Amino acid sequence: MDNLTFLSKSGRGIESVLHDLAQLRITVFHDYPYLYEGSVDYEMEYLKVYLKSDRSFLFAVYDGDRMVGATTCIPLADEASEVRKPFEDAGFNVQSIFYFGESILLPEYRGSGIGHRFFDEREAHATSFGTYAYELSCFCSVDRGESHPAEPANYRPNDAFWIKRGYIKEPGLRTYMSWPDLGESESSLKPMIFWTKKLD
Repeated sequence: MDNLTFLSKSGRGIESVLHDLAQLRITVFHDYPYLYEGSVDYEMEYLKVYLKSDRSFLFAVYDGDRMVGATTCIPLADEASEVRKPFEDAGFNVQSIFYFGESILLPEYRGSGIGHRFFDEREAHATSFGTYAYELSCFCSVDRGESHPAEPANYRPNDAFWIKRGYIKEPGLRTYMSWPDLGESESSLKPMIFWTKKLD
């Protein structure tokens, strides 16, 4: 862990590490519960949303020249419609919400506090625009239901960690995202449940 380096990028500056982020997402999301059969071309297109927002943010961890962890966030108003819609339908002011994207770390680097650092960095970025600019942070996670056949015997969800960070699960805020599961050539819709936290 002594050799790790950290970097922050925002807006168009994220483009310089976009390929690294795409590859890391494919690697980490390959595992349960995402079971993502990803491609770099798809990822590069999907991640362009961060380049279009002046307030988007990426915090990454490198071991040498290899990205081993990363996290992103972006104003909810700048996100895709399927991310905004549950909040719009529920009457939230999306202009006051910051959306937290992936928080991904290779397995061998977990358990060292980097996951907490990821949340610290994103929350600090979201509150850096002033006291009343953003009132709420949110993220979503896939809901695989009970007893999914691909769930490993030793799988532990992140719920306890997120609750410790002050996030509340919001079953009423739900959306659907589409990607191909492992072994599939076609994408299918996956239910995603949001978690929220009031920003200080």
